[in-house]
Parts: sequence; structure tokens; C-alpha cells
Amino acid sequence: MPYFSIVIPVYNKGKFVTNTLKSVLNQTFTDFEIILVNDGSTDDSEAKISAFQDNRIQYFSKKNEGVAVARNFGIEKAKADYICFLDADDFWHPNFLEVMQSYTHQLPEQKVFACAIETETKNNSFPAQYSILKKADFEVVNFFDASQKECVLWTSSTVIHKSVLATVGTFDTNIKKGEDTELWIRIGLQFPIVFIWQILAKYVYDDSSISRNLNYYFETYTFNKYASLETKNPDLKKYLDLNRFSAVIKCNVNGDYKLAKEIYLAIDLKKLPWKKILLLQLSPPVLKVLIRLKSFLATIGLGKTVFR
Repeated sequence: MPYFSIVIPVYNKGKFVTNTLKSVLNQTFTDFEIILVNDGSTDDSEAKISAFQDNRIQYFSKKNEGVAVARNFGIEKAKADYICFLDADDFWHPNFLEVMQSYTHQLPEQKVFACAIETETKNNSFPAQYSILKKADFEVVNFFDASQKECVLWTSSTVIHKSVLATVGTFDTNIKKGEDTELWIRIGLQFPIVFIWQILAKYVYDDSSISRNLNYYFETYTFNKYASLETKNPDLKKYLDLNRFSAVIKCNVNGDYKLAKEIYLAIDLKKLPWKKILLLQLSPPVLKVLIRLKSFLATIGLGKTVFR
């Protein structure tokens, strides 16, 4: 039985999947299986994958049903106790699995592990910024406190013991936008996170992800799913309101003012930073200019976009 099962969903990632697979096959820790799930790609992804001949690779091709279904399919096929997810356009540094294996041995009582990441832009790469006070090489953190800036769990930087998924469930296939973050919420409600400060993974730049970002936010379904629980859990409420803030900004920019107002009314403005409250009052044309400015600054490593 392998130590790690690595689930890689693929949908039209022919431009990236070769480098992603190389980053896995070049790992210094080699006891793993790769579960590649081609989710109905229409580009040359399959041809790129077929070029790899390694008995640790299991390849499955299915009709397109979305990334949540593809990841759940991979989870069902996984043989290892520890499951890793890697998006087909992201990248691991060569010692990702070696470091993760070390921490799973060092902290056998813990079940969820994540590392720091770097974000690639058009011009360079820069480390993500976290709302965590660094005290040692790793911290055991509360998901919600640790995710006020960059989310402490990110699909391509996380290792999860399969017992966690047996407890909280897998990806919710009813969700089309933010299905990964919704799973992190369920995990964060029941499990602490071991956050490792070493940068071991990279979010790879893709031109198409820029336009997608304005349409990528929590759906009403996700907010409604936690409507009752957040009234009893201040940490959850604060985290959801940060995502509501992001959704309102994006809805306003996209002209969906009705949904923006609906989401806005659910935010506890008393707990939201004043800068974010100010942004919520700006007109869409002003927001668009500000987003372009902040996006430019983000590409050169100076801050983030306005969305969190």
C-alpha cells in the first residue's frame, strides 16, 4: 500500500499537466500512487498524460461532471491512508512529499497538514501572506483564525488522512464555485490544521484564471448551508462574512446588484474592517479601476486583490 495517494483532476490542462506530473515524479519521497482523472477534456491533455510511463500512475477517463465529482472519484480509488490533491496546473517542489511524510510521523495525532505556498504571476512569484503568527517551523492552528488573509488550506498544498474525509464527507457536488473551500470549512469545524511554514507548492499563473476570478465566489447555496451554524460559531461567521464581502464586490462589478444586496444584508458590519466597509459602498466603475490597480500590484508582489 502506498504512503500517499495523489488525486489529480484534469480538465483541458494540456498546457500545464506535463510540468505538474513532472513535479510529482521528481519527488524525493517516492512511495506514492498518482490517480489521474480526466474529466472529459477536449484538448490534448490525454496525449500529454499518455507520454508518461510509470507504474505509479493510474489513469481514468470519464465524462465531464465537474471538479468535485472528479476529485471524489479519485478519493474512491485511493489506497493510501494519506490523500493529497494536486490541481493539474499547479506545481510541487521536489521535497513536498518528503516534508509532509516527516510531519505525519512526527505528529501522528494530527490528521490535516498544509504548507505555505508561493503564487506565480505574469512577471514573478511571491510568497502568500497568512494571518498566522510564526513561532516555530510549524504551527497547529484553527482554520478560521489562520485564514483571514490567504486560506491556510489550499487544494495543492494539503495532505489529509482519509479518516478525516470519512468523518466530514468529501467534496459537495452541488457546489460549482468554491467546492474546495466549503470542504475546508467542514474540516476546520472539527480538526486543527498543522501549518508548515516551508514553501513547498506553487500556484501557477494562467491567463484564463484572471477573468475567472471575477466570477468565482461562494454561491447562495453554500452560505445557506451554514446559516444556522454560523449564529452559534463566531469564528465561522467571521470567515463567511469575509467570503460574503468578496461575493458582494464581484456581484457589483458583474452587475448582479440583486444578489449583491442579498448577500450584503447578511454581513455583520460591526465585525468587518472599516476598509472593507468602505469598499462595499463604492460604485462599480470605481471598483473596476481599483481592481485593475490592485491586480497590477499583486502581479509584482505588492499586496493582494480587493477580494479578501
